[in-house]
Amino acid sequence: MVKRLTTPFGLAVLGCLLLAGWATWTGGAFDGPIARDVRGSSVYAAPGVDLDEAAAERVLGNRRLVVVFLEPGAEDLRSACRAVDGAAEGTVVLVLSREGVDGDDYDRYGCALLPGRDDENFGKAVVAEMTIARGVDQFPDRPLEALKVVAVNYDLLVRAGTVPDGARVVSPSLPRYLIAGAALAGVVVGAAGLYFGARRAGTAVADLGARRATDTDTRATLNAASAVLAQQIVALDRDHPGRAPDEHRHLVADYARLMASAEQDPATLLPQVERLSRRCARLADARREARAAKPL
Repeated sequence: MVKRLTTPFGLAVLGCLLLAGWATWTGGAFDGPIARDVRGSSVYAAPGVDLDEAAAERVLGNRRLVVVFLEPGAEDLRSACRAVDGAAEGTVVLVLSREGVDGDDYDRYGCALLPGRDDENFGKAVVAEMTIARGVDQFPDRPLEALKVVAVNYDLLVRAGTVPDGARVVSPSLPRYLIAGAALAGVVVGAAGLYFGARRAGTAVADLGARRATDTDTRATLNAASAVLAQQIVALDRDHPGRAPDEHRHLVADYARLMASAEQDPATLLPQVERLSRRCARLADARREARAAKPL
């Protein structure tokens, strides 16, 4: 197996598989429901949250901002932030959950997924996470109004230089799926090429074996016909102990030339041997008829 993998074809297959795995992973094939939604949207609303998502999208616009509404009473808000780490990269994420169905406040958790958040921009990321949810508790039963407050907070952060300005660019996952599909198609096509190539080679070998078997049978037939022809010529020689007739001499000369070309294709030689054999038979018949007509 190791030897096969170290061949050019094996390395190409491994490269295609790695590319397919990378494209599939980064394309969101294994995303959870939250990450799958926010990869191309700015708002996620869990079942049970009364929110007009189309209106919410219009409120947030193309800001680098993502708001996740979990079901009321949700406890682990931090895990929701981790779940969108790759899908919402480059944005400020706010996770909200109402404290019970009739709660008067939001549980909130912010995470600024901005460039350099763990290094030179660590302080700015902390400020953004603390500021983005300010004032949302005034609208526990009106999530659309709470979103408007969040949008205002985000704009203030942009003006203060805490969050970089610019629109969010949503990168659709389709190209990555196409890369994965192309890689898998390359593997399938390569495997199919090997299969059909091996099948064609096997057919060619089988045809060659059949031709060799046919050639063997033809050569055996040729050898038998040549032996019969030689016996006929010997019998004619016995009939002419002295000077042989011209036809006999021509026959012997043709036989000598034919034997000189014995390395030719047996299928080509066999008809010639059969014709000479028929000439011998006619000459022998003519000799017998001449002897029978000769007076005693």
